[in-house]
Amino acid sequence: MRQRLRRHIVLVGMMGAGKTALGTELARRLHVPFTDSDVEIETAAAMSISEIFARDGEPFFRDREAQVIARILKESPRVISTGGGAWMQERNRAAIRAAGLSVWLACDLDTLWHRVRQRTTRPLLKTADPKGTLARLLAEREPTYALAELTFPARPGDSVDAATARLLDAIRDADPALVIETP
Repeated sequence: MRQRLRRHIVLVGMMGAGKTALGTELARRLHVPFTDSDVEIETAAAMSISEIFARDGEPFFRDREAQVIARILKESPRVISTGGGAWMQERNRAAIRAAGLSVWLACDLDTLWHRVRQRTTRPLLKTADPKGTLARLLAEREPTYALAELTFPARPGDSVDAATARLLDAIRDADPALVIETP
């Protein structure tokens, strides 16, 4: 039996929440494409997100991000990973609601910090106190992330395989008609 999706599965959440890792594995298991909106933005701009932020600023980046997400949502159903700030914009939330199931990958601060602290590619963390900045962003964004249709809490120690299995079960429980089994 093969599986297909009736609509997109869109992963939202903080940087370091596992959107790309879980999204890639979820798409593999569902036999659908995986698209990372940040990669699509970098490809379209021919520069990194850090470079876009530095050259053009965050408002410019957010406009490009919204355009790219709208374009991806017009494609065949797939698993989509969005940047950490994408869900903060109402226009993105509305577009995602209309075309897919939004899933918040909820992680605690310590897990997020452990995952992002060695990465220099996070423009919002280029501050004197990156962990403090991460904590502030998490506190500011959690109420908006909670607007996602499905909240999927991280479990410390979960492997990508175990977390993906749990996520697939949670998606099937939240929207039983989303994943269709076909011969």
